[in-house]
Amino acid sequence: MTVARKSLSTKWQLILFLFVGGVNTLFSYGVYAFFIFIGLPYYLAVLLATCIGVLFNFMTTGRIVFKNSNSTLIFKFMGVYAFLYFLNIGMLKILLFFSDNLYLNGLITVFPLAVLSFVMNKFLVFRERYETH
Repeated sequence: MTVARKSLSTKWQLILFLFVGGVNTLFSYGVYAFFIFIGLPYYLAVLLATCIGVLFNFMTTGRIVFKNSNSTLIFKFMGVYAFLYFLNIGMLKILLFFSDNLYLNGLITVFPLAVLSFVMNKFLVFRERYETH
């Protein structure tokens, strides 16, 4: 029974994460696209969009998805986003060999990074602590 409940909880968290993540992604992509539009290099556009989005994402992901408002977790959250930033830059650099369309390349990286973000946030940042009796 415990396994089934945990599984449902994870499924519900994933659904909420996708919804909240969709809003967060639209916001972050809009910021990224704006910075590309005004002429910033892609690595600065990603850096600024990531920095601006982290606080908003932390609050929405923590409170809505994982029901956790512990503000001390921001440092772990920022660590996850730092890792995802460098991974995103690497992916964009590879995609530049196939297309110089930075808008399209940015969209291509969204899904795999979103999946990795969920896994890392669930198991590294907002993981549940189980007490043993």
